[in-house]
Amino acid sequence: MENHLLLFILLLIPAFASSDLLVTHVRNIKKRNAGDDLVVNGIEIYSMKIDSKVTSRFAHNVITSKAVNRGNVHKEVVFDVELPKTAFITNFSMTIDGVTYPGTVKEKEVAKKQYEKAVSKGQTAGLVKASGRKTEKFTVSVNIAAASKVSFELTYEELLKRQFGKYEMFIKVKPKQLVRDFEIKVDIFEPQGISELEAEGTFITNELQNIIKKTFSEKKGHISFKPTLDQQRTCASCSQSLLDGDFTVRYDVKRTTPDNLQIVNGYFVHFFAPTNLPKLPKNVIFVIDISGSMSGREIEQTREALLKILDDIKEDDFFNFILFGTEVHTWKETLIKATPENLDEARAFVRGIDTSGATNLHGGIMRGINMLNDAHERNVVPKRSASIIIMLTDGQPNVGVSNTQDIQADVKKAIEGKYPLYNLGFGYGVDYNFLEKMALENKGLARRIYPDSDSALQLQGFYDEVSNPMLTDVELNYPENEISDLTKNSFKHFYDGSEIVVAGRFIDNSQNSLTVDVRGEGANDALSYTTQQDAEQTHKAFQEQEYIFGDYIERLWAYLTIEQLLEKRIAATGEEKENLTAEALDLSLKYKFVTPLTSMVVTKPEDYDNQDGIADKPIEGIDIFTILLYLRNQILSAQCTPKPPPPSSLFDGDPHFIISVPQKEDAICFNINESPGAVLNLINDPVTGITVNGELIGDKRANSDAKIQNTYFGKLGIANKHLDLKLTVTPEKITVQKGNEKTGFTWLDSVTLQQEGLTLIINRKKNLVLSMGSGASFVIVLHQVWKKHPLHQDFLGLYTLGSDKLSEQTHGLLGQFFHPIDFTILEIHPGSDPKKPDATMIVKNNELTVTRGWQKDFRGDPAHGVDIPCWFVHNNGAGLIDGVHTDYIVSSLF
Repeated sequence: MENHLLLFILLLIPAFASSDLLVTHVRNIKKRNAGDDLVVNGIEIYSMKIDSKVTSRFAHNVITSKAVNRGNVHKEVVFDVELPKTAFITNFSMTIDGVTYPGTVKEKEVAKKQYEKAVSKGQTAGLVKASGRKTEKFTVSVNIAAASKVSFELTYEELLKRQFGKYEMFIKVKPKQLVRDFEIKVDIFEPQGISELEAEGTFITNELQNIIKKTFSEKKGHISFKPTLDQQRTCASCSQSLLDGDFTVRYDVKRTTPDNLQIVNGYFVHFFAPTNLPKLPKNVIFVIDISGSMSGREIEQTREALLKILDDIKEDDFFNFILFGTEVHTWKETLIKATPENLDEARAFVRGIDTSGATNLHGGIMRGINMLNDAHERNVVPKRSASIIIMLTDGQPNVGVSNTQDIQADVKKAIEGKYPLYNLGFGYGVDYNFLEKMALENKGLARRIYPDSDSALQLQGFYDEVSNPMLTDVELNYPENEISDLTKNSFKHFYDGSEIVVAGRFIDNSQNSLTVDVRGEGANDALSYTTQQDAEQTHKAFQEQEYIFGDYIERLWAYLTIEQLLEKRIAATGEEKENLTAEALDLSLKYKFVTPLTSMVVTKPEDYDNQDGIADKPIEGIDIFTILLYLRNQILSAQCTPKPPPPSSLFDGDPHFIISVPQKEDAICFNINESPGAVLNLINDPVTGITVNGELIGDKRANSDAKIQNTYFGKLGIANKHLDLKLTVTPEKITVQKGNEKTGFTWLDSVTLQQEGLTLIINRKKNLVLSMGSGASFVIVLHQVWKKHPLHQDFLGLYTLGSDKLSEQTHGLLGQFFHPIDFTILEIHPGSDPKKPDATMIVKNNELTVTRGWQKDFRGDPAHGVDIPCWFVHNNGAGLIDGVHTDYIVSSLF
């Protein structure tokens, strides 16, 4: 049997080393027979197991799901897993009727070329996408024959990080149907000994509480959760699964000494987490964006968080507030001590914070740095104290110094490595790359604050992580003539409840001992001592081989090294960035990690129109827009999907628009009802010079029974004025114009055309792929109907690839949705159609009545399309689109 390539896209955003996974489910749920509550859409998932082995904080996780097709025809089985954004997938395979189809890790560029080749042939892609704050969702589907069985196995690894005194493994459980054999099993082995172990679930009822089995003694811990079918039911006679929520495992280890050193097979790992140290006084400056975009809920939540933070500030601490809009304002001229009187005055100040003006980020951050520098120079703050700057912004600099590179240079020069800078990006309008790079250059980190009801808790939660510094200027020094390839070993601050991890490789693999010199500055005096370990001590601790997987210390070292190389790469440029990239890529390929530099290529059986795929690791810094090139606009772009109107369809006024909103895992759709001949502006980007306009056509004759006549896109015009390029597409022909020169093609051609600034691929009778300059690319799908059809005629569909390459000034009926959009659904209630409920939608400060419905996505199946559930906005998108729909009518295609 021949195999060919399908492409998964695997995305990543930094978060805790928690472990979310959404286990297998089947889409478009329908029961096969009444009472057969184990079969959904003809598929029974008869086994689902999550097996986690944790050895010295390093977790090796295997998710296995087994299904059988109980139907009489071939069926699609969908495997969904939500895994931690900090995890690296190491293996994936499918076994169908005893034949295994494995995944292999390749350099991303190699896999990308294979993906683009598949796209040019009109193939669709499986994917892994960002699905939440901590997780990304891995999804793959396969068609299997009647009575066939399929088994999916996904393996990923991660280093569990310690926060607030515990390691946490977070598992999202959501099978979406009853599973005959469901089990979560976690085995933990810690040479230091386990001091506490707990497990809980948000879905755990009193009846399920006793099903969680937990045991630990000395070095080993075990947790299992294995509910029966009846225990999974929401009620005794129900077929719905109760398993829907978060399952969390937390533990800590015994600490008789400040650190623990382990040596195995030429590699070592050093865990450093001293306890019972006096807390250092801290000096913290809060730099807060109060520009107009922070008005409303955002500034309310910021005030709420700051008031709670003031309750936690200790009397030995020093602090101040700096606010920046168009102008920069300070609460006090210098840092002041957190006395009860000063805290009361600060609370009054915080309650009065309001928004106005633009975003003078440079002015605000530089005021804070200069104030902190001045406080140290004049001995306003204690010599033995920890200083930090926390900046919160929801936008991008647009007043004063607005060039981000200039801001980064000024900030780095002013801080000079003396203290860390923490940047908090509120919402999706920030330049996260800029915030992250600036923080990393100054020994801090960036964190996204998600716009939600708990935003205040997110802000306070971050502060809690850094509110208790115990040491500054921590260095763990190892003999240079014995160790190579050392991970980061110097740290500006050590915070209570956290842990420092350093790993390395011995130059001489046979060496079996190591001496470490540890130094740091505490509240009262300097910390300085030497610790030693030999391999024999580690071997004795690991005589229990049951819980140990492979060369775990070597893989931990590789994981940590890759993670830190990728972090350094964010702030690097030129040759340094190339070297970091090459080193991280080599390690990713050697240890078979799916990272931002590699992809997993998965082959699938050719039968039943299966196609292969790749899985890529996404990066938070580029936001989710950069993923659009690979996901074919599945994540955040607006998608324009005209469809031939089925007689029973509620939404038979075309064209149809679908807007995917990834943070909601949902979509919004709307129609534009205009007369044939009208030309609509779909995309307009004044920066890249790209415009896309579409002309509507109607049916061959008017349908006297329809209140609204059907219209479709019958002609598209795509132009790049900077390149003097125009492309005109109709269902009959394609015309390319460069200056005064024209070249024509038909849909019967199979063509690849490359000119200056232009790449055009025509796939005969299917679609074309167009790239113009450095801007976005477009896919135009040809929809053909029966030539003798009495009513309908051929029409076009438009999809955008890589909308991240368009500027922030992009607008148009589609272009305006290339920017983040948020909405809230309230008061769901029955509508005029009992199958399609109505609801109230809050979007763009408008309150709209919307209806739950479906639109067609024709990318994978141009003939029939796939139903996409969405909230339908009535009246030509009124309240959702900027202005009214007639604002987007233009005089001609160009």
